[in-house]
Amino acid sequence: MTEVPPEGLTISAAAEMSGLSVDTLRYYEKEGLTLHRPGRSPSGQRRYTEQNVAWLGTLVMLRKTGMPIRDIKRFVELYRVEGSEADRLAILQAHRQHVLDDLDEVQTHLAAINRKIDYYNTAVMQGK
Repeated sequence: MTEVPPEGLTISAAAEMSGLSVDTLRYYEKEGLTLHRPGRSPSGQRRYTEQNVAWLGTLVMLRKTGMPIRDIKRFVELYRVEGSEADRLAILQAHRQHVLDDLDEVQTHLAAINRKIDYYNTAVMQGK
């Protein structure tokens, strides 16, 4: 991760660093998916701190593993509630199970693809 300067990153720099678009960052903020709203420069531009950027990394990971926005939103809402660790844990455990189920399905499909590749490798080697 690139170091975040003390004055923070602009929204475009934060978008580039996170791999998200500027529109997605604005959407996440509007939907309440950010733990802390980015600060503002004297001219009113968003400024993303190291903490903001680290959380964006978490959002990217959760989205790439298929967690729905509604579940991320619930997780963030609970994060703001003292003593909600058990509920947050339950969300993450349920998501982990979903990811494991998806992984199982992908591995089944991969095994089928590998069988087809083996078949065609044999056919090609035998000149068919």
